[in-house]
Amino acid sequence: MAEDKLFEEKVIEIKRVSRTVKGGKRISFRALVIVGDKVSKVAMGLGKANDVSIAIRKASDSAKKNLTKINITESGSIPKEITMNLNSAKILMKPAPEGTSIIAGGVVRSVCELAGIRNLVSKSYGSNSKINTARATIEALVKSSEI
Repeated sequence: MAEDKLFEEKVIEIKRVSRTVKGGKRISFRALVIVGDKVSKVAMGLGKANDVSIAIRKASDSAKKNLTKINITESGSIPKEITMNLNSAKILMKPAPEGTSIIAGGVVRSVCELAGIRNLVSKSYGSNSKINTARATIEALVKSSEI
């Protein structure tokens, strides 16, 4: 349990989803959660349940199992510029000098903050899906760490 206190989690999206079965529709909730230690580890998790709080807990447990380590430069940015295409989401990320802060929207900002990145310029093209954007962002951070 001591490890759980090291991580911060942020709920990105909660969606009410349904499936059609004999006799009507079954309603459940899907949660997208980003977990990070604000130093160099970040992950995304999805959880689905009949109750919102259970879905959030499942998502955060799923994310903690899949933490990935990324490299951050001394200026608090990524090592190199990267463009990532994943499904229909396209993410462009550029390193930025000290004092720039994170210039990114929505999901990309949340992922970068929880990963510990302090300076970054980013643009998201294509998909409006928060899940695909989060996956593409994490993949881009991992790929930019590989030198």
